[in-house]
Amino acid sequence: MDFVKCIITLKLDLNDIIISGGADASIIIWAIDTGDKLHTLKGHTRGILDLAVDPISQNDNDDIGHGTKKVIVFSAGSDREIRRWRIGLETAEQVDADNPILAHETSVYALRFDADGDLWTASADGTAKCLSRSHQFRADTTILHGDYVRAVALEEMGGYVLTAGRSEDIMVWDRGTGDLVHVFEGHYEEVTGLVMSGQRCVSVGIDGTVRTWSVKISDLQNARKKEEKDQQALMAGEDVDDGEQKEGGSEAGLTEEEERELAELMQDDG
Repeated sequence: MDFVKCIITLKLDLNDIIISGGADASIIIWAIDTGDKLHTLKGHTRGILDLAVDPISQNDNDDIGHGTKKVIVFSAGSDREIRRWRIGLETAEQVDADNPILAHETSVYALRFDADGDLWTASADGTAKCLSRSHQFRADTTILHGDYVRAVALEEMGGYVLTAGRSEDIMVWDRGTGDLVHVFEGHYEEVTGLVMSGQRCVSVGIDGTVRTWSVKISDLQNARKKEEKDQQALMAGEDVDDGEQKEGGSEAGLTEEEERELAELMQDDG
């Protein structure tokens, strides 16, 4: 197998499974306890960039007390296609192979399902999109981030969508209106990943840092007020505090509270 670009873990019929996607355009399903390769799937023509388990398929196929028998996994690639796969321990196959989802103009970097089961995507075409399940995963919301979008995250409580990528900034959007709410600055290289822990976003970048950002309504309001105050000071020719920490972000040296939250998040992912 070529470079591994993404992995996800899940249980199938109470068995722990790893699914990996590689630069060779293959998806491989592995049994964790034995290390055996269960299936190899082909369909993409270029590298696999992300994988996501359809949460609806997990709920629909969950035999009480016996675990999920089969799941639907979505894959995204450099070929701009999003494909679907029905995966079980004994069999694995592509769903609707002749009709991949084509929502973007070029590479799709990230896939995230929201609480409603709709699929959010991030692409090198400069957009993040919500693909509506009720409309056969056609786009019903488009976020114009600009430049390559490498990551997308969802904060359900406040109704926010967060995007990040080559621009180095983390943008917070109102999910209902598509309006830009705030821009967090702090990374000084491309941001490659976002994940939510409650109302705190954790970001990682090529600059070698992990940073955290609060998206609580009160903290976002305070961040916006500070930004307005700084802009007014700049217009007046006054000095503005431009330290390493900006607008609630932190360097890899996290506070004790942030380290605890990050540790809990990693445990949940495991």
